[in-house]
Amino acid sequence: MTAVGLVLVGSAVVLLVIGVPIAYSMGLAAFFAIMATGTLPRMVFIQRMFTATNSFPLMAIIFFMLAGELMMQGGISKRLVNFAASMMGGLRGSLAIISVVTCAFFGAISGSALATTAAIGGIMYPEMVKRGYKGDYTATLQATSGTLGILIPPSIPLVIYGVLTGVSIGDLFLAVVLSGILFTILYVASAMYTIIKENMVPKEANAEKISFWPAFKDAIWGLLTPVIILGGIYSGVFTPTESAVVACIYALLVGGLVYRELSFKVLVNCLGKCALSAASVMIIIATATLFGWVMTSQNIPVIVSRAIIGLTNSKLIFLLLVNLVYLVAGMFMETSTIILLLVPLFLPVAVNFGISPLHFGIITICNLSLGLITPPFGATLFVASGVTKEPITRIYIRTIPFIAAGLIGTLLVTYIPALSVGFLSLFK
Repeated sequence: MTAVGLVLVGSAVVLLVIGVPIAYSMGLAAFFAIMATGTLPRMVFIQRMFTATNSFPLMAIIFFMLAGELMMQGGISKRLVNFAASMMGGLRGSLAIISVVTCAFFGAISGSALATTAAIGGIMYPEMVKRGYKGDYTATLQATSGTLGILIPPSIPLVIYGVLTGVSIGDLFLAVVLSGILFTILYVASAMYTIIKENMVPKEANAEKISFWPAFKDAIWGLLTPVIILGGIYSGVFTPTESAVVACIYALLVGGLVYRELSFKVLVNCLGKCALSAASVMIIIATATLFGWVMTSQNIPVIVSRAIIGLTNSKLIFLLLVNLVYLVAGMFMETSTIILLLVPLFLPVAVNFGISPLHFGIITICNLSLGLITPPFGATLFVASGVTKEPITRIYIRTIPFIAAGLIGTLLVTYIPALSVGFLSLFK
């Protein structure tokens, strides 16, 4: 590795260790490396960051965030909960199942794990605790179920992956569907296993039976949202970015005119929250792209690729190594950062092993969803802790069975391409 490369990596590590936020760590490390070259003009620092965010497809991230916030505040999310309850309210542990299934529904609307955790967790947690579910278990279930927000299309991290690699975002959305369903089933099974093992919820504590048809009619506007978004993308009526705008307009109309819960004051609050969330994501994308550009200019991806190939010439072992690296990275880093830093390193090697960029994208997204619930810095764990006020340390302990279920799902998706590329081929 060159001296500039050592400055880049070394300064990034030091900054992270002393607690500098990831976005600033990458940006400062890249700046130090640019200065160390002595040949690159300082203006490159600004130009590369601007170019990284000056992308039309990235607008989908902002608008999907806004759509999720509008749907949460506009009453769509709570009606989805009632609809799910109408289908299984009489079963033991039904509220746990409803939490997972509703998060899958809401994920098809928001595209964000954090928004899904906050929206559904805020509704389900008080009801579940009132009916005999343990608080720490319930908070962990909300955090885990929230990760389905990026496994059910539209998915914001898949948009970032598609923009970075040039893979069709529409194809990625379609290819991830089976993975989302698989993880939903695994998390339901894990949730029920804990309930049965701990004899947590007596039958009389289950949710009352909600009539199906009234709940269906009340939730129909929310249920139509993924149909409009995904149907428009796959039919070619609009692009993924345009679909995010359509989702915002639809959420605004439904929340404001149909359900009448989206007042002007609430709308302003939604816009403010979305602006802060979008700004934090975009600064990470900007600095991570700059960091990646400097890294590429110093041939670090090539060096890493050769090192990985030197470790093994087996495709199966390579995929296992990728999963291990993603697992560790997910414990400490945010999803978009992992995509922007690690995908450029691993994808060229994956292609050399005959792995399609599409399949590798689904492998990546499954690992990222798992990283959201792996301590110490699982993002949805902190969101769930904030929403429910449960201590984060107690939530950590409860994640073990869910992480085990997520690992099973990730390995299945990794080694069975039919769950991603094979499913997509049925529509080609």
